[in-house]
Amino acid sequence: MSEEELVSKTQIKNEMNDRQALGMQLTKLAPDTLKKIGLSEELLEAVLFYKKITANGALKRQAQFIGRLMRDTDPEPIQAYLNKLKGDNAEHNAAMQRLELLRERLIESDEALTELISDKPDLPISELRTLIRNARREKEQNKAPKAFREIFQLLKQHHQ
Repeated sequence: MSEEELVSKTQIKNEMNDRQALGMQLTKLAPDTLKKIGLSEELLEAVLFYKKITANGALKRQAQFIGRLMRDTDPEPIQAYLNKLKGDNAEHNAAMQRLELLRERLIESDEALTELISDKPDLPISELRTLIRNARREKEQNKAPKAFREIFQLLKQHHQ
């Protein structure tokens, strides 16, 4: 007997229920977000249609249909995208923390900027210098950290 034949019916049902639950998580997302995931056209349409339904029985049927479509869909990329949206992605969180630390170092010393420029020559250096100068001024004057936030967004944009 091959390994595929040894899978129990219960295990198959549990897997199908998990996929349907994953499909139902998709119904809670905004249409623009759904389009970014890269779902099949049929699954995307089914999820968007689910959002329009108001009758209970029809909702159940559409949920079953989404579950059926999920059987033919690889759940890994969908789950990874949902985890990223929730902030559960450890790799993503670590990258954001590294960017925050880099931002702190940039504000504290000019040496960090020199290192960054040598590592990332494609950065808009003059804009970054202006933001750092403004962030230092904001910190001294206890103003709202507008430039501080903009530095993070700039770093995030160029570190992807």
